Amino acid sequence: MKREKVLTEALPYIQQFHGRTMVIKLGGHAMVDQNILESAIKDAVLLQIVGIRVVLVHGGGPEITEKMKAMGKEPRFVAGLRITDEETLEIAQMVLVGKINSNIISLIAKCGGKGVGLSGNDGNLIIARKMEPQRVHVAGKEQEVDLGHVGEIEEINPAVLNTLLNAGYIPVISPIAIDRSGQSLNINADTAAGEISIALGAYKLINMTDVDGIMDAGRTKVFRRLTLSEAKNLIEAGAVSEGMIPKVSSLVRAVSQGVAFGHVINGNIDHNLLLEMFTDEGVGTMISAR
Repeated sequence: MKREKVLTEALPYIQQFHGRTMVIKLGGHAMVDQNILESAIKDAVLLQIVGIRVVLVHGGGPEITEKMKAMGKEPRFVAGLRITDEETLEIAQMVLVGKINSNIISLIAKCGGKGVGLSGNDGNLIIARKMEPQRVHVAGKEQEVDLGHVGEIEEINPAVLNTLLNAGYIPVISPIAIDRSGQSLNINADTAAGEISIALGAYKLINMTDVDGIMDAGRTKVFRRLTLSEAKNLIEAGAVSEGMIPKVSSLVRAVSQGVAFGHVINGNIDHNLLLEMFTDEGVGTMISAR
């Protein structure tokens, strides 16, 4: 697309989005590739500079696994679900809050923005309860598995986010929550981003991942536009599977609860965030109520 066409298409979108809140979930390869992450942060800072209220939520599962192995602790998974014991939780907090979150804040500053790092513990931002044991199939048999210090979100308290957004900061949130007794819990970052977008009354929830968008069952076509009912049907039919299930489910829930638009885009390609936000055709999948 020619530069002048991009610029002329962008103007009405910039006007439409000015003053609105967008929650962006950073995940996939961007969490382990500094160049990809910096490109995404540049785009997020640009959104903020043109008047959009930007909130970033990040994951970090692969880095947690890498750090555990480096510390001599073998990660445990059952049916693809991580078992989070006390030591694993400490490592997760070290990686998510101490490393990834701090790195994102540094990149925001490098790109000319102002970021503030938070976990769900700060200001009781994310209140969760310990997840009930999950019934899973292992080697053809169903069994009940306790995932340990893993939480289900009960409540989002967005006051601290609104304070920061009103003061011109970009909040950056690690997916660690707190329960009502003060215990930290690991939570799913896609789910956290969705619930935060609902609590803030966000205009958009954008999930930046490693795929080009939501695809059909044969993985041959990327849907550019989906209604809420169409997205639900794809989940129920099994076209959305494995790691895409929490991503698309969080978008569906957010849109059903008043977020105007949900997006899935490939965060590995430079400036895809800007192209999705500011061009007519877009580059990923957009979900709307109808």
